[in-house]
Amino acid sequence: MPRTIELIYFEGCPNAEAARVNLREALSTIDAPPHWQEWEQGNQASPAHAREFGSPTILVNGHDVTGVGPGAAAAACRADGAPSIEIIRNALEGVE
Repeated sequence: MPRTIELIYFEGCPNAEAARVNLREALSTIDAPPHWQEWEQGNQASPAHAREFGSPTILVNGHDVTGVGPGAAAAACRADGAPSIEIIRNALEGVE
């Protein structure tokens, strides 16, 4: 089953680039191609669900890799920063 990976952020988020780097590295550690969809929360073309999470958030098949649900920090910078490589990798490996 293919996995859907999304990076949600808002322009100017200080942790967005770290999330990209960690996502790229996590995908590399499991020999997966570095492909994901990015959603900038301020862009009108972004889907509604992208506005329900804090920035940055990485979703794998619609689930936040950190286990935080939607609405917990919507339209705000996440206090926990960018998800770590290990957290992202664990979420990716949990998807068959």
